[in-house]
Amino acid sequence: MYARAREDQADTNADEILKIADEKPPQFTDDKGRVYLDQTFIQWQKNRIDARKWTASKLKPRKYGDRMAVEGVEGGATIKTEDASADKFLEIIRNMEMTKRAG
Repeated sequence: MYARAREDQADTNADEILKIADEKPPQFTDDKGRVYLDQTFIQWQKNRIDARKWTASKLKPRKYGDRMAVEGVEGGATIKTEDASADKFLEIIRNMEMTKRAG
């Protein structure tokens, strides 16, 4: 139950990110009629979003974590680790190491 609650928290963080990103920053008008956005507010929103992204990536890494895509060549065809199973990935690495030693 605890693990499920943590995953739900990650999903809640993702929902909050969208709400924060949709908030419009306050605007200010100077004496000449030029409109300015509140840069402090914008930076604060960015920090709030980054904190939620980081937390979500730690709570539910498969969905919100960084994806590592390693590409290699096997028999002339490009392969991606995202498409390969773990066993296939280990086999590819072993083949690459053996090719390196032979070369």
